[in-house]
Amino acid sequence: MKNRGQLIEIFVSNLANSIVHQILEKATDEQIYIDGYGKEMRNSRQIAENYRGKINPIDMPLPVKDAEEVRQKLKSKVNAELRLRISGGYKNINLELVEELVSLALKELKVV
Repeated sequence: MKNRGQLIEIFVSNLANSIVHQILEKATDEQIYIDGYGKEMRNSRQIAENYRGKINPIDMPLPVKDAEEVRQKLKSKVNAELRLRISGGYKNINLELVEELVSLALKELKVV
């Protein structure tokens, strides 16, 4: 079994990937990309949900210290990946969605 820190890292990485693809999905009008981003978003979200349940019981929020650490790491990873995509030529990426989508995901997964 992985230690708690590793579980949190895997959880954050997968949830960040899900949020990145959710934002990318909103940034395009091309259905082929929308379908691909949606599939990646759902897969990563499912993996994140599985790891969330391994961190502590899913019906209980994480301790405040862990929840704040998760929030900061998640925002950082999402912003870093989106900035990388922007520098690679991606268009219409709305970085203002990051805070809202991070907060929503953390509430849905009962992190906070």
